[in-house]
Amino acid sequence: MQGSLMMDIAGTWLTAEDRQMLRQPEVGGLIIFARNIESPRQVRELCQSIRAVRPDLLLAVDQEGGRVQRLRQGFLRLPAMRAIADNHNAEELAEHCGWLMATEVLAVGLDLSFAPVLDLDHQRSAVVGSRAFEGDAQRATTLAAAFIRGMHQAGMAATGKHFPGHGWAEADSHVAIPVDERSLDEIRACDMQPFKRLAGEFDAVMPAHVIYLQVDEQPAGFSRRWLQDILRGELGFDGVIFSDDLSMAGAHVVGDAGKRIEAALTAGCDMGLVCNDRGSAELALSALQRLQVTPAERLQRMRGRGHACTDYRQVPRWSVAVAALRAAQLID
Repeated sequence: MQGSLMMDIAGTWLTAEDRQMLRQPEVGGLIIFARNIESPRQVRELCQSIRAVRPDLLLAVDQEGGRVQRLRQGFLRLPAMRAIADNHNAEELAEHCGWLMATEVLAVGLDLSFAPVLDLDHQRSAVVGSRAFEGDAQRATTLAAAFIRGMHQAGMAATGKHFPGHGWAEADSHVAIPVDERSLDEIRACDMQPFKRLAGEFDAVMPAHVIYLQVDEQPAGFSRRWLQDILRGELGFDGVIFSDDLSMAGAHVVGDAGKRIEAALTAGCDMGLVCNDRGSAELALSALQRLQVTPAERLQRMRGRGHACTDYRQVPRWSVAVAALRAAQLID
């Protein structure tokens, strides 16, 4: 059974220190970044070496398309979601993109990409921007549903982010603590709509490091009101909840990494991400060891279900999907 901490590594290969950390039962996953990647073959071998240490770990990446795309060298350069929405056959293209992304990620031995973004683009948040499909909730929901459908067809679980919507708050939660001052009714009627309508489609949710002042004084990822009362109670979501990176500035309001992961799990997260700071990951690990947290069995649902086929470019659907995206001038 997976532990409740997802961590990262610094290089393209595992060090002795990495192996020691990964062996701790409280560690349940590892996320890779651009710095960990040289080529598809190297990523595949890295994943094999990780699984030799811990076969049960969830291996993740952020491979949304556009500017958030860690796998680049030797992989398709997928478009930003907003670029898809500008086409008359956007729904078809979104499904193709979801399938292509998931197929490439699964082929190198990773389990999941944290995608798609369900935020709405209100032309206010630079950190969201073109990562969002649309500013219109209905249109964004339709395109996200198609993207998720493509992911599922490839065998990958989908993660909707960033609940209940990051598109209105202007600050970047990587470097600040964003605040959304709208009422719950306003958020329900707008940004929450894709999450509500797709709650039975996506497999996991990643909450926003945003404070919604009229709902809770804590960021959504640390809020039982948002995660238990609204996401699980009101929307009926029964899948996995991943925290966003607990090293981000938007999470610092809670305290050090140990306090952050405790607060995230107490609020309702199943797994906490602590990235780009090994010292913070060690603090989070120590907190989990002290708390003796029982990992959620539903984390098993996030394992990749596709075949790690290294010759996926020979599959007929690959040619069809790539041709469609090229015809729309979305890829080279």
